[in-house]
Amino acid sequence: MRIVVAGGTGFIGRALCRTLATTGHQVTVLSRTPSREAKHTRASAAVTVGWDGAQPGSWERALEGADAVVNLAGEPIAKARWSSARKHTLRTSRIGTTRLLVQAMSRCRNKPGILVNASGIGIYGPCDDQIVTERSPAGSGFLAELAKDWEYEALQAAAFGIRVVLPRFGMVLAEDGGALPRILLPFRLFLGGPIQPGTQWVSWIHRQDLIALIHWTLTTPAISGPVNAASPGAVTMTEFCRTIGQVLQRPNMLPVPLFALRFVLGELSTLMTTGQRVAPLVAQQTGFVFQYPALRQALEQIVRAAGPEPMPMRAAG
Repeated sequence: MRIVVAGGTGFIGRALCRTLATTGHQVTVLSRTPSREAKHTRASAAVTVGWDGAQPGSWERALEGADAVVNLAGEPIAKARWSSARKHTLRTSRIGTTRLLVQAMSRCRNKPGILVNASGIGIYGPCDDQIVTERSPAGSGFLAELAKDWEYEALQAAAFGIRVVLPRFGMVLAEDGGALPRILLPFRLFLGGPIQPGTQWVSWIHRQDLIALIHWTLTTPAISGPVNAASPGAVTMTEFCRTIGQVLQRPNMLPVPLFALRFVLGELSTLMTTGQRVAPLVAQQTGFVFQYPALRQALEQIVRAAGPEPMPMRAAG
């Protein structure tokens, strides 16, 4: 397949492009910094095309005759506090970029056959212990509204015959990016503990499974619409942190109080203090097999991939 990837230079995108290229696909990456990213795309045998994510331009030629478009573009959700300006950036970097891509595809004489457009499980809002599937309604709150509007823009491509798939990402786990390295650090320093209240659910997915699931949707014509990109092994925050402590052989004794998170992160703290208990119903019903369905198995692989920890410095004398 000839696949165009927007947002192909990030934590998920680079790994996805490497996998697609090594499995025989022809990959074109849309990048805001094409010269800086050239070395990465050369390493993955992908071609880089410059775009600004905001305006039509010559980059649209990359879409003509492509088999598929994968849109991962968007500013990181947890990079900074959710000020009004930050919320605007989060929305425009997703909704505006998706609208731009869909409009460009509509102008193609030979349109792509599929758009895989990232979304998030935040669309369900805080859910307590309720199990949610792709059939569950959207919830409320900033993340839910963001995801609903994001998906709406992507679904406009269906009007001109493009199959639209909306993978709703859980917490993506890997050794070299995302939230996990920041979560592991206090445990490595013997300062780890659960984030209160501890009963909130963490729906996660190993990055290798996420990439395999995206590839699965590209090559499985029966799949369209929302797809929960989360492992079947969702756990509570208490269990999540207990498993980290066991895998790292570190204590899990210092809980992080709610008031401290709210003071430091503001509304952003809701990412860690509320959650969703997500079931990947579509993936399981269509025959997708998770390589890492259990948290401990996933964390053990990630810790091995990260390599040995630095030896502590000894005092002189």
